[in-house]
This record gives sequence, C-alpha cells and structure tokens, in this order.
Amino acid sequence: MRPGIAIIGTGMVGQMCHLANFAANPACRVVAIADLRPDLATAAAKKFGIPRVYGTHRELLADSEVSAVVVVTKRRATGPIVLDALNSGRHVLSEKPMAYTTVQAASLVEAARRQRLVYSIGYMKRHDAGVARALAELRRLRTDGSLGRVVGARGWCFGGDTGRSHDNFVMTGETRPDGLELWQDGPDWMPGTMRPGYDNFLNVFSHIINLARYVLGSSPTIAESTLENTGAARITLDFDGVACTLDLVNGSEGAWREGLTIDFERGALSIELPPPFAEQEAEVILDQGGQRTRLMREGSWAFRRQADAFVADIVEQGTPLASGEDSVADIALAEAIWKRRVSG
Repeated sequence: MRPGIAIIGTGMVGQMCHLANFAANPACRVVAIADLRPDLATAAAKKFGIPRVYGTHRELLADSEVSAVVVVTKRRATGPIVLDALNSGRHVLSEKPMAYTTVQAASLVEAARRQRLVYSIGYMKRHDAGVARALAELRRLRTDGSLGRVVGARGWCFGGDTGRSHDNFVMTGETRPDGLELWQDGPDWMPGTMRPGYDNFLNVFSHIINLARYVLGSSPTIAESTLENTGAARITLDFDGVACTLDLVNGSEGAWREGLTIDFERGALSIELPPPFAEQEAEVILDQGGQRTRLMREGSWAFRRQADAFVADIVEQGTPLASGEDSVADIALAEAIWKRRVSG
C-alpha cells in the first residue's frame, strides 16, 4: 500500500520543495496538509489537488490515513511538532535544523527509535546526483592512488540568490500566526544577543558542515574557529588528520556560491553546489595535473530525489542518508563552535 504523506507548513519551501515533489511521486499519496493560515492552506490544497486541509498539526495527526509527515514550519516550532508526530507513530522528514541543542535533538532521535520510525532531516545536498558522482570519484581516487593521498579540503558558502522559482507556489497576505509551541532557541549558556546569529548559522551553514561530514567522515573535531555574532565564520575541522577549512558568509550580493574541494598531492576534486532552490545538480570538477574535467551532469533535482528517498525508506524501512541520529552531530558541532566564542 502506498504511504499517505502529509505536509505540515505550506509556505514557499513547503510547497515548492516538498509538496510539489511528493505530489509527483506515484509511490505515495499526499492525503492532507496543515497550516495555521487557512487561506494559504486552501489555496495550496487547490493547486496541488490535496483532499484534506487541517488548521493544526494535531488535527492532522488524528487522520488515520496519514502514515508520514513532512514538517516545514518555523524553525523553533519544528522540534515540538516532530516530537508530536513521532509519538503518534508517524514517519518524519523535517527541515533542518532538527533542533537548537543536542538535548532537544537527542529527544527526537529517542522518540523515533522507540517507535521504530524513519526519521530523516532535510539535508537535501546529500541526495544531489552530482554529490553521488563526486563520492564515487573520491572512492576511485583513494583506491587507485592516481592523485596521491588527500592532503586537505576547503569548503565555502557565500549565500546570495537562492534560485527559487516563482511559478510553482501560491501565497496569500495572511500574517504568520503565533500560538505554536516553541523550543528554546539555543543552549542555556548562550547569551540572547548571540541567538539570532546562531539561528542563521544552523539554518544556512549547517548544510555545508553536514556535507563535509558526509564526504570526509562523520565525526570531525574542531581544530580552529573564528566566529562573528552574525554567524559568519571560518572553521577548520579535523577529519582524522585531514584539515577542512570552511569559509561561511551569509547575505552576500549576487550569485549563491557554495562548494567543497578535496585536495590531493597531485590534483583536486571539487563539488560546486547550485543555489538551494535551483532545480539543477551539483557540478563535479576533477583537476589532474592542472587539467580540469567537468563530469557529465544530468537533469535531476536534490529535493525531488530527497522526497523519493523518503518514500522508499518508509516502504523498505531503510536508513535515511541524513538520518536524525546522524544529524545530531551537526547540532553538537554548532554548539561546540559557539561555545568556543563564549568561552573566549
């Protein structure tokens, strides 16, 4: 039987990146949506042909046809809603960040483990077909030794134009409502003046940190970090002796620039990521002795592949590429980086 998917939160990202992709997947049924903005929920349901609309996530979770939910709400409300969904026995895909503290994140992972549920976090870059090609190429290079050993890595994110489409979502003039349960937006030790920057750091820069862990190793240590209250940073992570320096700046003008380069003794492998909402794959560039080759791209989209993978994981009880359990490490790293700033 095809799983019944429901979307909680029907704003731009909820519609464009999630609702549209699940609605296009014949292996599932999108049976319901929930949003505190009734006009927006009704308009989105009409656009995508969704049969049922609910005003709150708790009303939606009472629907027996819902077997899995996608949570795309304001960041501080994500954790409480995910916890309700997991406790009700629903599989979950939630946008990142999954939480603001490791304690919060661990409580969600424990709820999913207790119920034996699929719990996936929206690090869609792990699902990018270009990233998959880069991983295959990296394995080859490490096996055949043609470029020598890995000597270091560099990552960057200079946030600019997000590349969003303007024709595949609807919006209304409704004000975002209050009344949602919100989790604390940082650890107890974090001053309130730092929390907006911490929020931005988790929302934007956790992607490239997560991708570096996916490519280079899941459990790096922090070698160095320079951090501003805005969330801009230069961070060096140590992956078992391989240093990866990340330059992170948000709000730059012009094109979105984000990527990761792995340096070898005699060349390099680079992943140039598309803007977050652009329907295109990452570019992979192989530098061998100064000769640069771009690996062939196809026409897939990371968000579509992420949606398809979530449905497949539900059906097959698979482990997500970006599982909740693995993603706790991103929150722990963010906490540790910001605590270094507080501690001086």
